[in-house]
Amino acid sequence: MVTGASAGVGRAAARAFGARGDRVALLARGRTGLTAVADEVRSAGGKALVVPADVSDAKAVEAAAEQIEAELGPIDVWVNNAFAGIFAPFPEITPDEFRRVTEVTYLGCVFGTRAALRRMLPRDHGTIVQVGSALAYRGIPLQSAYCGAKHAIQGFNESLRCELLHHGSRVRTTMVQLPAVNTPQFDWVISRLPGRSRPVAPVHQPETAARAVVHAAAHPRRREYWTGGSTAATLLVNAVAPGLLDRYLARHVYTRQWDEQGTGYSFGNLWSPADGTGGPDAGAHGRFDEEARKRSAQAWLSRQRNRLAVAAALGMVVAAGRRRTGTARR
Repeated sequence: MVTGASAGVGRAAARAFGARGDRVALLARGRTGLTAVADEVRSAGGKALVVPADVSDAKAVEAAAEQIEAELGPIDVWVNNAFAGIFAPFPEITPDEFRRVTEVTYLGCVFGTRAALRRMLPRDHGTIVQVGSALAYRGIPLQSAYCGAKHAIQGFNESLRCELLHHGSRVRTTMVQLPAVNTPQFDWVISRLPGRSRPVAPVHQPETAARAVVHAAAHPRRREYWTGGSTAATLLVNAVAPGLLDRYLARHVYTRQWDEQGTGYSFGNLWSPADGTGGPDAGAHGRFDEEARKRSAQAWLSRQRNRLAVAAALGMVVAAGRRRTGTARR
């Protein structure tokens, strides 16, 4: 089950699950994008089920879960990826807009997790993947609503993980913290910036994020995965010197979130899908293909951390053995 599956990271992840031959349920509001990604999942070798729904509606999410299990069988993996955002200084965001971003991004994750647990806990089996961001730890200017919601998901997921561990449950939850990704969101979100909204470089392709999501679903014992060198660097610096990072972001990142040559004041998809019935299919990628990175060495290292740790330990043992042998000979 992948929420926010009609575009961006959700769409790339759905295709990646399909390539494994999985049965993939696709949830989003936009029917055009859902129909297109369903075809892509089938072409990749999987089975697809389109489930149009708004994740901020708890009853709709529960009904979607019932439909999925009736048509595809038990849900083994639930990926909470759907979100909404707005690019604007905080005083320019209305209360209704802030509430809507929170309901979609945070409560959508909560409602999806609840629907998944209602089915997974009795079976004592299943994995929930929360798609997060470096912004789940480190807020940046002009994205206060989105950063707040991602911080909330982080805290919620940690609390839930502790509860599952306390009860000895074999249901797993993990979180994938992503860098800036080349998705259509930057043309879809509401923007009140002077220019066209854009991600803070470096930018990665959604397929990199999708690989991390699929890996996390298969290896959920890790509490979280960091994807992208910028994510790792941001989180590490924030842990050591958050005040210094405050000043850096205020000085350098505030103005790096729009294109000076672009057109600002986008009305976005906050209240209705940009790819609703008859609307255009945006695909997985945004308009930043020329600068987006297709691979992330850091993401690969993160996925291989356990193997690398074992290799390093073996190397230390071998080196120690050689030193002892050398000493004995002398």
